[in-house]
Amino acid sequence: MSVPTRWEVAAGTGGRAGMWRPPGGGRAWATVWALAVAWSVGGWLIAEGSVINASGWSRFAEFFRAALTPQLSGEFLARTGAAALSTLSYAVLGTLLAVVVGLVVGVLVSETWWATGTGARTRRRARRAGWLLTRLGLALPRGVHEAVWALLLLSVLGRDPLVGVLAIAIPFGAITAKVYAEIIDESARGPYEALRAAGAGRAVALLYAVLPIAWPELVSYAFYRFECAVRSAVVLGMVGAGGLGFELVLSFSGSRHAEVWTLIYTIVVIGAVVERWGAGLRRADGVRRSGISAVAALGLVLAALVHLGPDLSRVVSSRTAELLAGLMAEMVPPGLPEGGWVRLLEEALVTLQMSLVAGTIAAVAAVAVAFVAARGGTTLAHRSAGMLARWLLLLTRSLPPPVWALLFLFLLLPGPLPGALALGVYNFGILGRLYAEVVENIDRRPHDHLVATGAPAVSAFGYAIVPQAGGRFLAYGLYRWEVALRETVVVGIVGAGGLGRLLEDQRVAFDLDAMAGTVLALIALCALVDMISTTVRRTLR
Repeated sequence: MSVPTRWEVAAGTGGRAGMWRPPGGGRAWATVWALAVAWSVGGWLIAEGSVINASGWSRFAEFFRAALTPQLSGEFLARTGAAALSTLSYAVLGTLLAVVVGLVVGVLVSETWWATGTGARTRRRARRAGWLLTRLGLALPRGVHEAVWALLLLSVLGRDPLVGVLAIAIPFGAITAKVYAEIIDESARGPYEALRAAGAGRAVALLYAVLPIAWPELVSYAFYRFECAVRSAVVLGMVGAGGLGFELVLSFSGSRHAEVWTLIYTIVVIGAVVERWGAGLRRADGVRRSGISAVAALGLVLAALVHLGPDLSRVVSSRTAELLAGLMAEMVPPGLPEGGWVRLLEEALVTLQMSLVAGTIAAVAAVAVAFVAARGGTTLAHRSAGMLARWLLLLTRSLPPPVWALLFLFLLLPGPLPGALALGVYNFGILGRLYAEVVENIDRRPHDHLVATGAPAVSAFGYAIVPQAGGRFLAYGLYRWEVALRETVVVGIVGAGGLGRLLEDQRVAFDLDAMAGTVLALIALCALVDMISTTVRRTLR
């Protein structure tokens, strides 16, 4: 999983996400979206008959009562500390590899690198085709969730720490490469073109003309990606990689709620520290802080290597090559699940519905909270409410989706509804933070001018604030819909339905060719959602 930054949103909206221009097509899209959500939820309720788990409400209440009495014994705190170190180690090393891959590949997939210039038409077409092929090559690693990569890597590397590191590095490297390419392309082209005109090669011109300009943003995004990696490391722990996620599963399965809350508080504290770190880099003095952060990051990398002790030779060993070849032989050609195309299409539809419902819950709730959570309140009451809102957002996004799914399974019977609610709550925490940042960055002078001229507060808000925030809210919401689709995999693993549930059943049965078919269906579904999102953005520009 992942939160978009202004670079990612600008890349998806042509850099015009900050202004709201509601054309006539906006109402049509809103109507279609509302009907799709109503159809999804209504269909689940009709199909299931009853979705309430009456016996689970007492356990749900018992779970939250335990929040007041977390497990604080010395033995468990020591175990929690070791698990936290493992989770951070996976995140640090996974982020390091992702950033290295992203920097190299990001240059190679940027339009700047493949700029056609004024050469012959055949050469320009070849360069354009090369750029398209490199961008398409990122679709596969980016479209497969970290948990799926972990399950596949376990078959090749066994229970080695490299599984968790590579499961983060592979998809994150592809995502980082895409974002870095956009940062490079958005940098000032004048110095680069001047060096190219003087006879410098592409690599030299990029190194001396583009990299110094883009470097602060590249560093800032690297630390943002670290925030995402910490949450992904917790999820990977829940599928066997160890760390805080593994401890959460053990405590949940044993109904040791006090231990669960100790682990939850630990995750929240780590999330708060990492968020503060990243936020410091994105402020005006971030360039100065990036040097200090680089030194701290180097120390974390060394500590992670010592703690995990990964066997790097295993990656290039003949045994690994044999296991990889065997895995590929079993997965190619891809197969169909039991039930054939009908079952695959049914589960794909459920997955799409879950992401739609989750995205809607998250976006609506985030809009309601964002204006409270935004910093800059002028009264004590506003500042206090804002602090509480920000802590609520931090809590909801610090817990990974499988944890929320397990909590909703106390109240609801297994199926797509608890999975959609879990993803909705998790993405609410992420979108709420992003929306609050949008509100903080709004130019309030038009609003203040309208108020000063006697306009009602509601009118001033509608005419001065909404036009500035609406487009960015929409862009973030559509982006999180795409991400929520991938995250349905991890809530499906704990019984929430969709392609994730199907993947888990196939993994348990060692049905690898069917797993490959299901993964390809998920990638195709991600491509469909990406196409729909792009169409909506273009329509509403």
